[in-house]
Amino acid sequence: MSIVVTGATGQLGRLIVTSLLRRGVPAERIVALGRDTDRLADLAARGVVTRRADYDDVESLRSAFAGAEKLMFVSGSEVGRRLAQHHNVITAARATGVGLVVYTSIVRADTSSLVLAADHRATEEELRGSGLPYVLLRNSWYLENYTGQLPTYLRHGVAGAAGDGRVSAATRADYAEAAAAVLTTEGHPGRVYELGGAPFTMGDLAAEVSRQSGAEVGYTDLPVEKYTEVLVAAGLPEGYAALLADGDRGLAQGELEAPGDDLASLLGRPPTGLAEAIRAAL
Repeated sequence: MSIVVTGATGQLGRLIVTSLLRRGVPAERIVALGRDTDRLADLAARGVVTRRADYDDVESLRSAFAGAEKLMFVSGSEVGRRLAQHHNVITAARATGVGLVVYTSIVRADTSSLVLAADHRATEEELRGSGLPYVLLRNSWYLENYTGQLPTYLRHGVAGAAGDGRVSAATRADYAEAAAAVLTTEGHPGRVYELGGAPFTMGDLAAEVSRQSGAEVGYTDLPVEKYTEVLVAAGLPEGYAALLADGDRGLAQGELEAPGDDLASLLGRPPTGLAEAIRAAL
């Protein structure tokens, strides 16, 4: 029996596979899935089983899930198509008798008003009604969403529509390690984990970038509509810009602040913090 990881060509999925290997799971018991198996060649070279799987193709999913004891279901990234794709994954998991589905959702999915939360909430509901044993990993934002913007912050400052709201961002590596912990230890079926690091505001972000870089970096708070316009002017597609601005709207209302300390508990240590992430990125 094996641990199957979907989306292994993506950043989070690949990190989950790496974390499983680091935790001592034999490579031959890990099945890494992706639409383009050529992109999994380095994992195959380490002994990991690789299979083609496409969220739009139920038959490919059934074949890929064969023999799966546990399924690491990394949510799809194609907004507008995710509900149908996630339905295909759950259908295939039921058909092949997967023993446990671990799903990457969004923090506070059951109550969040974020546009991005709707697909996750519907997927959670379908999982609950599927009869499959499941675990919900409700991830907040990635710290990389911010550290990846450091050159822009240093030139133009931090802009957003988040007000004084706090976000419990954590690194992809920490979310991946938490997922691997759930996949390799007992006592998790039926659990819902609200995952995130130490919360911070956008003002805190600007101040920390200033402190570490020596440059004067401030935070400019904008109305959601104006922030959307700024993102479009920076070259983002309008629909994507609107989703990001809506994320800041929810952030301002506390919807991206993870309650409790579930991530630290799963990791067995404090998650990587904002200051450490900025230091590494700089």
